[in-house]
Amino acid sequence: MTDRIMQTRRILSPSALLLLFLLPVLSGCGFNTIPTAEENANAKWSEVLNQYQRRADLIPNLVETVKGFAAQEKDVLESVVEARAKATQVTVSAGSLSNPEAFKAFQDGQAGLSGALSRLLAVVENYPDLKSNQNFLALQAQLEGTENRIAVARRDYIEAVRVYNTSLKTLPTMLWAILWFRDNQPYQNFTTASENMETPEVKFNKEG
Repeated sequence: MTDRIMQTRRILSPSALLLLFLLPVLSGCGFNTIPTAEENANAKWSEVLNQYQRRADLIPNLVETVKGFAAQEKDVLESVVEARAKATQVTVSAGSLSNPEAFKAFQDGQAGLSGALSRLLAVVENYPDLKSNQNFLALQAQLEGTENRIAVARRDYIEAVRVYNTSLKTLPTMLWAILWFRDNQPYQNFTTASENMETPEVKFNKEG
């Protein structure tokens, strides 16, 4: 037994013992709050990206379906295609969420696509046959569901960023930001005017 104790003492150096002592202390005083909040915000951002990508993936089929019934709406159709291209060209990784220019470019691209979609869906009202087409109805349902998911993902991200940013500038976690997490910067958040944040209306009256 004595040999085992001596062996354990040799393995546990003074620095290791100090670390074992400090871990519960650090955990109890908020040391883990900042990295935990940061990881949560990153995860919520990934979901935002997933849902915006889901919407982008629906658009080619939507445009082709509308074109089959309303080819004369060339300008509207082209504006959607162009807006989709611009929106998908701008990507913001979790590592760039503190970059205001990158985030604004992403936000503007998605807002532009939302506006183009709204104009396209307004045009559809003039084509009763299109509004009752089964393929279009299926796309409509998918788009509606995706817009709802985008709204939820965006809301969750906004809240996660609020918690993370608050942890960087309030006590006691602010002390860890100064002493330990010096590279952590506040994340950007959605700032588009509320009228531009509205999701496209995708519900139609099926009657011509």
